[in-house]
Amino acid sequence: MLGPEVVDLTELPGVECPCGVARRAFAEREDFPGTVHWTQIQCDAKTHYHREHTEVYVVLECGEDAAIELNGRLHPVRPMTSVLIPPGTRHRAVGEMNVMIVCLPKFDPEDEHFD
Repeated sequence: MLGPEVVDLTELPGVECPCGVARRAFAEREDFPGTVHWTQIQCDAKTHYHREHTEVYVVLECGEDAAIELNGRLHPVRPMTSVLIPPGTRHRAVGEMNVMIVCLPKFDPEDEHFD
């Protein structure tokens, strides 16, 4: 078992994703079953789904009209809203926002699917 680890998410490299830019932590930890992402979502987020991943979004900042689309239905969000997204759920963020995402199991870009 490895010891504790502190990560400054702002220092991690940004990676383009269907939502915007993600900074992902703990991918290399064998003793942690998931990853944590700080994602800066842009207005042109693309609808996608995962066959294996479960995601939990925690909205940190967003505009007044921000929403999460889940299987075609819009759900308004505000800061400190949390959203559980099980595998198979088509989803996207609507509007600019900053979110923290916990992804289980570990994020794998091969598990991003588009219709």
